Amino acid sequence: MNMIEASRVVYEYAHYDEDGNIDEIKRAVDGVDLDIQKGDFVAILGHNGSGKSTLAKHLNAILTPREGTVWVDGKDTKDEGKIWEIRQSAGMVFQNPDNQIIGTIVEEDVGFGPENMGVPTKEIWERVEESLKAVNMVKYRHHSPNKLSGGQKQRVAIAGVVAMHPQCIVLDEPTAMLDPNGRKEVIRAVRALNQVEDITVVLITHYMEEVIYADKVIVMDEGKIIMQGTPREIFSQVEKLKSCRLDVPQATLLAYELKQAGLKLPDGILTREELVEELCRLKQNT
Repeated sequence: MNMIEASRVVYEYAHYDEDGNIDEIKRAVDGVDLDIQKGDFVAILGHNGSGKSTLAKHLNAILTPREGTVWVDGKDTKDEGKIWEIRQSAGMVFQNPDNQIIGTIVEEDVGFGPENMGVPTKEIWERVEESLKAVNMVKYRHHSPNKLSGGQKQRVAIAGVVAMHPQCIVLDEPTAMLDPNGRKEVIRAVRALNQVEDITVVLITHYMEEVIYADKVIVMDEGKIIMQGTPREIFSQVEKLKSCRLDVPQATLLAYELKQAGLKLPDGILTREELVEELCRLKQNT
């Protein structure tokens, strides 16, 4: 069953001149069709300005289409009477965790969402416990968020969304402000939520290494979906990705360059371990 479905979605931004008149209309999302199954891990890639973040905001009704329709768990995002249910079904995590963390103590922040939903006190604390466990932050529950690293803060922000028991989490470039270790922490937590808790994940990113474990990768450019497939299918098309101003994982790029130099390597190598294995195989066969 589809967790998220989109049909011919169009969204435009208006730019105004000094007198308040519209002088330009930019189409940020242009005729997008999308379907994401429950339990999927889907990554959406694109360079800055490709429309991926604008599309992400449609997935829990922060924005609604100018044309077309988005359904979240079967509910039309244009139906104002369903907005609360839609946002309970699909939680959102943004780039900067400081914009989402409002509590002075970690466990209080994580419990804020369920409290606003009217969840009984006993259940709130149960949800706080399970959510912090899910992102491996239980030992920091009594800390001030101000004392945490960027990666730890982002995991707290994710826990706050998880505590509301969404069926889907949409993460809009959640590691953009983090160092490499912080990025690894967050992606590890996201993968665990998908694999262990069976939460549908939609990850918007421009870091290629973050998407190699996704079920499906969608590539956007100029508001349109131009490629979609498994990570291996997508990263087998190195030249096309480069033409879209996108990188590929380092192991994929090295394998591609070695293949261009004459080594008989398969397309779409994703990890260092795969590359080492293929190089060892080649050596054994020579």
